[in-house]
Amino acid sequence: NPYILATLLFGLGLGTTITFASSHWLLAWMGLEINTLAIIPLMAQHHHPRAVEATTKYFLTQATAAAMLLFASTTNAWLTGQWDIQQMSHPFPLTLITLALALKIGLAPMHTWLPEVLQGLDLTTGLVLSTWQKLAPFALLLQIQNVNPTILVTLGLASTLVGGWGGLNQTQLRKVLAYSSIAHLGWMILILQYSPSLTLLALLTYFVMTFSTFLVFKLNKSTSINALAISWTKAPILTSLTPLVLLSLGGLPPLTGFMPKWLILQELAKQDLAPLATLAALSALLSLYFYLRISYAMTLTMSPNNLTGVTPWRFSSPQLTLPLAIATAATISLL
Repeated sequence: NPYILATLLFGLGLGTTITFASSHWLLAWMGLEINTLAIIPLMAQHHHPRAVEATTKYFLTQATAAAMLLFASTTNAWLTGQWDIQQMSHPFPLTLITLALALKIGLAPMHTWLPEVLQGLDLTTGLVLSTWQKLAPFALLLQIQNVNPTILVTLGLASTLVGGWGGLNQTQLRKVLAYSSIAHLGWMILILQYSPSLTLLALLTYFVMTFSTFLVFKLNKSTSINALAISWTKAPILTSLTPLVLLSLGGLPPLTGFMPKWLILQELAKQDLAPLATLAALSALLSLYFYLRISYAMTLTMSPNNLTGVTPWRFSSPQLTLPLAIATAATISLL
């Protein structure tokens, strides 16, 4: 029903906006809750056991994270008499809130729900989950100052490593994208306390690249690496560009995805954190491996060429191709 869909999408936007605009923890929590409740019907709209299972898992983790957040902010108000987001000073609620937000966006070691949930969704809802749903928790993470740097660095490094290792043995594209998301978020968290503007840059480029990737897979109607092997017959021009999009996600130099990684490594080196920068850079190699594997399956595997397989791309819908063209161009050439 278009009315219900409009209401849910409005709720999704409203939740994020409330969290953005709030300086009071209770209001921020309310925004996150509205956000969660709005996306749940969108996730379960295909009444498929897999989708319902994913929705249930998502609901439970988000409810847990929201409860942790509420508990931490109440504790903070009780200890310091402050409800203000910027004025967090007590280490206990600070740590608890950081962990709650990490659970919300799926940072390692609280990441295990993300691949499972993303695997059960269709690509459009998966895209919303990978991009829009990360905004509100990120706004809160950016606002809380004086959080213990060790926690953030540990979360960030763990996420880049887990995002690399986890994606290696996956054949399902949505799981690969989930691990890729975890790795990118790790990079953002790594630099959060030293240079928030770099975190925002990384978030923005990640959004553009993910948007492009999800739309490519949506146009191809492929959800596993095997299905990608026949994408040459479905959309030839797109197939020749997709490896560039994937390598941009991996962070190879002439492409957009290289920019945030380069600047983050530079900033970490400035802060005398060379070992950390080295580990992060090495973990990016892991991600690069599975992006290369997908690129290989797409472009270097020839599929049997028949007319029925070739027809779809001639009639692909313009409402999908325009955003796809913009996102792909940005992903490849923004650097």
